Amino acid sequence: MQVAVERAIATMWDRYEEPLSLDEIANTAILSKFYFSRVFRNLTGTSPGRFLSVVRLHQAKSLLLETNLSVTEISYRVGYNSLGTFTSRFTRSVSHSPARYRALARAGLLAPSGGSATGPQQLLDGARLTGDLEGTIRLPGTAQPVRIYVGAFRESIVQGRPTACAILDGPGSFSLRLPEGAWYIRAAVLAMEDPPSPLGQRRPLLVASSQVLNVRRDQDTRVNLIGRPMTPLDLPILLALPELDFSGLPKTGGAPFELPAITGT
Repeated sequence: MQVAVERAIATMWDRYEEPLSLDEIANTAILSKFYFSRVFRNLTGTSPGRFLSVVRLHQAKSLLLETNLSVTEISYRVGYNSLGTFTSRFTRSVSHSPARYRALARAGLLAPSGGSATGPQQLLDGARLTGDLEGTIRLPGTAQPVRIYVGAFRESIVQGRPTACAILDGPGSFSLRLPEGAWYIRAAVLAMEDPPSPLGQRRPLLVASSQVLNVRRDQDTRVNLIGRPMTPLDLPILLALPELDFSGLPKTGGAPFELPAITGT
């Protein structure tokens, strides 16, 4: 079944600008649309329609950074017939309007900042703090310097501003304070290149994710993350992760930069 779903995902990437229906996508997997939808959600954590929407918005980010096409032209190129719908979905998912995202990128304000700092983790949406989540992240062996962004999201899709976030300059421990409820913890590991790659060409070196976690008042919750390469089943990251360096969020001090020889799952 995984091969069939990967074939459907490849179709989304190849034909994202087309008005693809669920029937058409399921046909590429050679499955009925009802069975396909169930298998797809089990393997990716979301529906085929949501996955296609994420692919389109991810491609829109690239076009905003790599071309001079207008926002209107880009909206049509990625499969939207309404500029208003495209703008609202992009803004909700990336935390900036398309025009502002492009302007910040060209001004160099979405590039990772240098240096290291420590400080208390902050809640980014102003919600009341109620529970503690303690975690660690380990990475498979690599000698290059990295920056790790760990965020808490209400959905499995990495989009919008995380409710809480920690930034580490290497593998180690982190702490998040969260309101009560169900949370997905997602991490992206970016190589700290010198000089850095152009923003549009920057991709996570590794990613890590948790199952849904239930945070309760005055109850400690733990999570252990292991970095792994991205696979075709992983949703693209819509959030412009490096922008968190400029959000006023102090970076969390990590453990000394030692990379244990482990294998991701």
